[in-house]
Amino acid sequence: MPENGTPRLLLAFAASFTGLSCAVFLLLATKTVSVPVGLLMLVALVGMHLGFGILIVVWRLTDKLE
Repeated sequence: MPENGTPRLLLAFAASFTGLSCAVFLLLATKTVSVPVGLLMLVALVGMHLGFGILIVVWRLTDKLE
């Protein structure tokens, strides 16, 4: 395992996305939220993880420049 935290970071991203998406599906299965609201929550979850993923990649690349 490399000394940098890349595998742990990817594992943390995958675990948080899986956990939150399972929570959204649980809300959909118990009819707590309607289908359009559930889909909106999933789209927002994907966008949030994609945005923060890009932000972390850029941050790690700028650290290598110094």
